[in-house]
Amino acid sequence: MLGERIGREVINAGIPGEETSQGLRRLPGLLDRHQPDLLVLCHGGNDILRKREPAATVANLREMILIARERNIPVVMLAVPNVGLFLSPADFYEDIAEDMQVPIEDDILADVLGDNRYKSDHVHPNAAGYARIAEAVEALLTEHGAL
Repeated sequence: MLGERIGREVINAGIPGEETSQGLRRLPGLLDRHQPDLLVLCHGGNDILRKREPAATVANLREMILIARERNIPVVMLAVPNVGLFLSPADFYEDIAEDMQVPIEDDILADVLGDNRYKSDHVHPNAAGYARIAEAVEALLTEHGAL
């Protein structure tokens, strides 16, 4: 959906159920193989669901950003919400974004996953939810000069 909105090839390399430690191991090979112009980093949800140590999640996300930067690939990030009755982004996403100067969209996933009209189950968006996410990512990319 994002590719259609922005008129660019988008490679979805996500793996359902993957934690940041696994994504960190896969990322260098993916970046070398695909050589993207930009990395949209949306990771950590499974760490949060499985109650992994937040410090390890933070370290993994920071390392992913550094790996992309070593290859001169800019990064934008989507914040994943904490589990709870009222969804809000895990605090560490904003800290990472500010510290590493990474543009972040920190509301859309919480908004989508907090509204049953946009969910296919309790943790995944449906087509309408993905459309809202693609719209938010397009706005983020436009705002920061990537489009």
